Formats: sequence, structure tokens, C-alpha cells
Amino acid sequence: MKEYQDILKELREDRDLKQSDIAEILGTTQQVYSRYENKVNEIPVRHIITLCRFYNVSADYVLGLKEE
Repeated sequence: MKEYQDILKELREDRDLKQSDIAEILGTTQQVYSRYENKVNEIPVRHIITLCRFYNVSADYVLGLKEE
């Protein structure tokens, strides 16, 4: 099972987006978002919700509980 950090990175890369693009959507910096993808810091639930809406995927998918 993939970890959510890997899924978020795949979703971003599939859309040819940079970490800074996603950081702007979340209202944070590229450095902070990089720490989420690199498993240094846990991503806040509010950011997961925002990214699920942005990518139009379920939280179950992002969390690796279900394939979409």
C-alpha cells in the first residue's frame, strides 16, 4: 500500500505542477510542502481536504485506503 505522501506527489506530478504551485493553493511555502512530500512533517487534515477538492479525488484514495 502506498503512503499518502507518495500519492500526493504522484497527483502533483501527473498534472505537471511544482511543489510551489501546490504550496500556493495551500497558503504555505514550497519548503513546508516539500516536508510533507518527503515525510518529514505530517500534513494537516485541512490541507488534505483542500487537495482532495483540488484533485477531485476522495480522502480514502489520498490516504491509500482505496484505489480510484
